[in-house]
Parts: sequence; structure tokens; C-alpha cells
Amino acid sequence: MLKSDFFATQLPPSPKGKYAHIIMLRETQGYALFQTDGALNMARVQAGIKDESIVNRITMFRRKQTTPERLNGRERLRLHGLLQDMEDMYGDKPPKKVRDETDARNKKLKAPPFGCFYNVHACKRCPDCMTYGFAIGGSEKSKVLSDTAYSLTDYASSHEVFTLNAPYEDGTTTDTETETSKSLAQQDYVKPQVIFPSIMVTRDLTEELFVYVLQNVLRTSRYGATTSRGGTMKNHIVAIVLSDGEIFSNLLFTQTLHDSLNHKGSDPIKLREALRVSREIIPSLLAADNVRDSQVLMGADLESYLSEFNSRTSNQEHESLHTAATQTFAYYKTHIQSKEGKDEN
Repeated sequence: MLKSDFFATQLPPSPKGKYAHIIMLRETQGYALFQTDGALNMARVQAGIKDESIVNRITMFRRKQTTPERLNGRERLRLHGLLQDMEDMYGDKPPKKVRDETDARNKKLKAPPFGCFYNVHACKRCPDCMTYGFAIGGSEKSKVLSDTAYSLTDYASSHEVFTLNAPYEDGTTTDTETETSKSLAQQDYVKPQVIFPSIMVTRDLTEELFVYVLQNVLRTSRYGATTSRGGTMKNHIVAIVLSDGEIFSNLLFTQTLHDSLNHKGSDPIKLREALRVSREIIPSLLAADNVRDSQVLMGADLESYLSEFNSRTSNQEHESLHTAATQTFAYYKTHIQSKEGKDEN
């Protein structure tokens, strides 16, 4: 179990130095697409710490990680009536100016009445807004910190190019006897079984909100630009670390893991081996950080916690989400609404 006294009972208005880290290996289990401007995102970096050769690594930018997880969490909040129904649930009416602006926008979008809509309008009070932050209609810093993740293997052995076409009704690419469809293109995909070492950091969350973030990580299975047709990924939790500051970076984790695995060739890295070596190098990486660790869950302790976690979230999900929503609404009433002032109805 995680130390219950580590987490606050209510969201604090100022930083308290309570960092909970989710260390994981993200493994593609299908052909994924992490791109900007039509090409796979890449970075030219040192292969390892000891291995000073320079390689190209596929990168998974921050929003490529957090956006699917955030949307997954919003889906569950909506399922349990804790997102668009916040006003009805608490009997709280938003300021008139906000209602008018939102109503006008909703008519154009054909959206439901006042609510919380990702990248359109922030309700400023639900677990999603308060955990991941918002910058629409106000500003609240994210309490989930992430950074770019790098493929453990280099670009050459981690990608594959496919030729795409757009067939006609009969399933062929020929419109007439002589004309062939011009809808042909090539696309660069990330191969299956490519591993992206990644650390998700949460700061100053309550235990219920940390559970919300962890469940988002465990439940999200599609990432990248083509989630409706691919991008399947599995997040393998290696460790959970509670500390008074941020620990090592994704790049350092990847480079150290590269050195320890000593992988050569184009074959995928075996997941079991990557997990084993990750557990071996994490203690030394933590020891080199200038932070004090309150608790490190790995191995059998982590497996026991995740087993209990899955059972608890399956049977008590509504109760846990409702408590999280109550906590974020209390923060809104005390620290956000009081600054905004109350407009006349």
C-alpha cells in the first residue's frame, strides 16, 4: 500500500513538495503514429550514458501521452455523471457572463447546456480541470507533469514505411479501365513492440486524485494520430515513487536502460528483460537524485498494490470519483470562485 499520510486530504493552494511518480514502459502493440507536419517526431541524442554514439530516436511528445489519458478520464467522469452534470450535482450556478458566452458557443457547436468541454470551455471544478489544468476561461497549472518520451531502440529499427491507397467501391484503385486513383501516399509508422520509457509525475494531489491519474494511465490503450485505426499501446508500470521532489528524466532513464541492456540488432527488445533491468537501475538512479524518497513500490510490493488497486477501482469506482469531484469542487469554491467574484444572475 502507498503511505496514506503522504497525500493531502484537500488540494493545497500552494506547492507542498509532494511528488508521486509513475514509472512505466510504454510498449506499442500495433502500428502507431507520433507525428508533426506529416513525419514521425524524432530527436538526435546520445545513445546512452556510457555509449556516446549519436542516434535518432522516435519521440512521443508530452501531449501525445497526456491527451489520450485525459480524454479517457473525462469519459469515465461523464459515465458517472460527474462532468457535464456538475451544476446539477452541486446546485451551483456559474456566473451570468460565463453562461451567456457558453450558451452562444454551445448553440454553434450543438453541444449540451453549460458544462465542461475539452479545449472549448473549462468548468474549473471537475477532477479533469483541476488535475491536468486549464487555460480557457482562466488558468490553473497542471498537477500532472510529463516530458517527451524517447524510443528505447533507434529510429532505423523502430519504424516501417507503408504505402497507403484509397480504393473505390469495388475495392480496387482503378476508376476506369485506364485511370488509377491518385490517392496514393507513403506513411512512416512506429513498429509494434517498440518501448518508450516514461515517467508521469503528479504534484500535491489527494490520494483519490492520484488514483484517478493512475487509472487513466492503466486504462488508456490507444495513442497517436490514428487512434481509430491503430496506435494500440500497453503501459507497464515498473515502479511508483513518492518523494519531496522530481526524480530523473525520461531521457536519462532511456539512456541508462540502453547501456544496461546492451541491445544490438534490429529485433525488438524483450519486454520481460526490459522490465527486469529497469527494476535493477531505478534504485541507483534514485540515489543519484537530490531528493528524499518517502516510498518506492517495486516488484512484489507493486504487484500486490496494483492487484488491490484494480479490485478497488472496479468495485468502488463511482465512490472514488465522487470523492475526487467533491475535493476539486471544494478547491474551486475556496480558491477560484472567490477570486473571480460573483456576477449578478
